[in-house]
Amino acid sequence: MSLDAGDDRPPSEQLRHRVQQGRADGTLPAGTRLPPVRRLAEALGLAAGTVAKAYRELEAAGVIETRGRRGSFVRAADRTEDLAVQAARRFADEIADLGIPAEHALELVAAQLGRSR
Repeated sequence: MSLDAGDDRPPSEQLRHRVQQGRADGTLPAGTRLPPVRRLAEALGLAAGTVAKAYRELEAAGVIETRGRRGSFVRAADRTEDLAVQAARRFADEIADLGIPAEHALELVAAQLGRSR
């Protein structure tokens, strides 16, 4: 992520716009974990408060969600996709707990999806 020094908008507004644009064009798909505030601030040469402000405003707008110490994540643009991402997250956590390799887990899901059609 980068900001444009020639842009008249404040850095927090540019950052909000970049995240919203990334969600819309698919470069930041639902479920993408955003960098921690301090790390992104350092990378962009901004104050941590500026990035934190942008994250708060994005969360208030429903563009991202913060999950405590786990970080901030891009939310889906529509509720159905958001629910699907949440279900996928729960499934991935359970599969990891079971010790099943990701490739095999995907095969199992594909087989079940094929059955439900």
